[in-house]
This record gives sequence, C-alpha cells and structure tokens, in this order.
Amino acid sequence: MPIARSRFLAIAVAVFVGLGLAWWAATGLGWVKPIFLPSPGSVATQIAKLAADGTLWLDLRASMYRISIGFLLASALSIPIGVLIGSFRSWEAAIEPLVDFIRYMPVVAFVPLSILWAGTGDTQKFLIIFIGTFFQQVLMIMDNVKRVPTDFIGLGRTLGLPDRKILTRIVVPSALPGIWDTLRISLGWAWTWLVLAELVAATSGLGYRITVSQRYFQTNTIIGYILLLGVLGLITDQAMKALEKVLFRQEGHPQ
Repeated sequence: MPIARSRFLAIAVAVFVGLGLAWWAATGLGWVKPIFLPSPGSVATQIAKLAADGTLWLDLRASMYRISIGFLLASALSIPIGVLIGSFRSWEAAIEPLVDFIRYMPVVAFVPLSILWAGTGDTQKFLIIFIGTFFQQVLMIMDNVKRVPTDFIGLGRTLGLPDRKILTRIVVPSALPGIWDTLRISLGWAWTWLVLAELVAATSGLGYRITVSQRYFQTNTIIGYILLLGVLGLITDQAMKALEKVLFRQEGHPQ
C-alpha cells in the first residue's frame, strides 16, 4: 500500500534514530565493553581526529578513485555484452553459460591470483571490483533486455527495420530503465568488493584503514569507517534513484 513521501521519510529517520539511541544506551550504561562496541561519542571523536590530520580524506580519495574506475570498466563492458546475449540466441549460447559458470566462483579466491597477476597497486583493486560486478551485471542486463515486450520487436519487423535499428531504436531504449536499476544494485556490490580488495596488500583506502585498526584494537576507527561506508553507499544509491526519476520519467516515476 503506497504511503506519503513525508511519512516514508519519517519512518526511515525514526529507524536510524532508534538504532542510534539503542547504541548510545548499550555503551553508556555499560552493557557492552568499549573494546567490543565503542560509544557514539568515541567513534565521532576518532573520525574527527582522522579528518583533521588528513588521514580520512586520503583514504576516502583512494577508495573513491578505485571504485569509480573498477565499476565504470565493468559497466562499460557488461552493458553491450548483456544487450548482445539478451537479443541474439546464438550469442547467448556462446557467452551466457561461461558467464554463469564464472559468476559462481568466489571473488575472495581471486584475491591472491589478482596480486600475482597485477601486483599490489590500484590495478589489482580494479580487477577485484571488476570480477565481483561484471559477471553479475552481464546476466542481469541480459534479463533486462529479454523483458522487452515481443510486440515492440514485432512492430519493428513489421515496419521493415533491420536488426541493428531494432536493437538501437527499440530494444535498448525499452531496456534502459531496467539496466539503470541493475547498475544501481551492482554498485552496492562494488563497495563490498572494494573493501575486500583493500583489506589485502594495500597501503591506503577505507578497507586498509580497517585492517590496520584491527591490529591495534582501534574499534572506534573500525566502527567509524564501517558507518562511513554505509553512508557512502546510501548516498550513491539515492543519487542513482534520483537520476532514474529524471532520466526515465516516462516509466511512471514521480516528477
């Protein structure tokens, strides 16, 4: 049942506030030791300290750069391949089983191989993000294309359009809203794979800082960076949702 946007926002904010109060109560009343869960004040102070000395901004800059390049590379390749195998059965037979096979391989298992192949620089981080998102994207985009109504394609054939024009003028525009949603969802996965890539053989980034903090039992830094990752993920997700409403108004989104 649909609800007013103001009520939706009120409920969402209330949930976050409730969780924050529960956290404050659990730590303030001594129910949980600080080594396991530091107080909100301790986390905020530590993050402010890291921001003041520039550490936070260096880590954030490194992580944003890596996820941007890795995700854009995966998306730039997955979109044409997904459209291709979603439109032509021969290409689907050639590519889809292989992609389906690879996507079940755990990304974690590729970490040592990626270090061997690409070293410990940014290229290795790009590779892990690529492996973690590309194969899933291809199959989801294929499904987006297959959901284009056959009546649309039949109309194109009735008008005598060649396959290339049917693909570019009918299939791709019709599938674009679904493709955009696929990119939005897979961006969430990319944040996960970014942290995984930075947990091993890195010298900067949000994941690297979490690993270093673990060694010195700096739980407040770990919690702070985890929350920061959540905030970044939420911001990018909501930004893509907002762009979706602008780009695809004809799909019934509110103006």
